[in-house]
Amino acid sequence: MLLLAVDTSGKHGSIALARCGPNDACEVVEVSALAGGTFSAELVPQIATLLDKHGFSKADIGAFAVVSGPGSFTGLRIGLAVIKALADALGKPIAAVSLLEALASKGQRGRVLSALDAGRNEVFLGEYEVGSTGTQLIREYLLTRDEWLESVSEELIVTVDHAIAEAARVKGWRVVEVERPRSDVIAQLGWRKVVSGETVSPEALEANYIGRSEAELFVKGG
Repeated sequence: MLLLAVDTSGKHGSIALARCGPNDACEVVEVSALAGGTFSAELVPQIATLLDKHGFSKADIGAFAVVSGPGSFTGLRIGLAVIKALADALGKPIAAVSLLEALASKGQRGRVLSALDAGRNEVFLGEYEVGSTGTQLIREYLLTRDEWLESVSEELIVTVDHAIAEAARVKGWRVVEVERPRSDVIAQLGWRKVVSGETVSPEALEANYIGRSEAELFVKGG
C-alpha cells in the first residue's frame, strides 16, 4: 500500500511517500523537504510533484499519516486541512502521529520522556513506553521550564533542543539528543497505527496543541 506522510508542525516540514506491507515495514520511496513559511503555497504542489515523479497519482494513495502536534498553530492547521481534504476525497484512513511520539521512538526501549521547546519558557513533554512493537502513550502535558526542572525524572529524556538537553544534563538526568524526526519516521509510526486500526476520519482529525493555540492566546490576551 502507498502511504503519504506529512509534517508541517515546525519551522520546516517534510512529506514522504512509502510502500508499506502487512509486516509493519515501510519502504520509503522519497522524503521531500518543505520550506518554512511556504506550507500554504507549496504543500499541495509538492505532493503532486512527488507522486508524479514516481509514477503515482492521488488515487494510488492507500492511507495517510500526519503529525497532529504539538507545534506551530498555523503550520499544523495547513497540514491537517490538506490531509483532511485528500482523505475525504479518496475515502482513505488517516493516522495521527504526535511529534512527541516520534521523538520517543528514537530513544531506547523502556520508559522515555520526550521534551520539546514550547516557547514562552515552557516545555512540551510526552511520557511513553517504548517496546519492540512500538510506543505506548502514557501522557502528554505542558510545564514551565522551571516546573519541569524542579520535578524528579527517572526516564530517559529524548529531545531535539540543545538548551533543553543541557538543562537536563545539569540535573544529572539521562539524555539523548537527536535530530528532528522527518516524515519517513512519521510514515512508519503511522503505518503501525493503520495496521492496528488506530485511525481517524477526516471529520475527527484534530490538532494536538497540548497548550493553548496562538489564536486562543491572542483572543484571551485582548
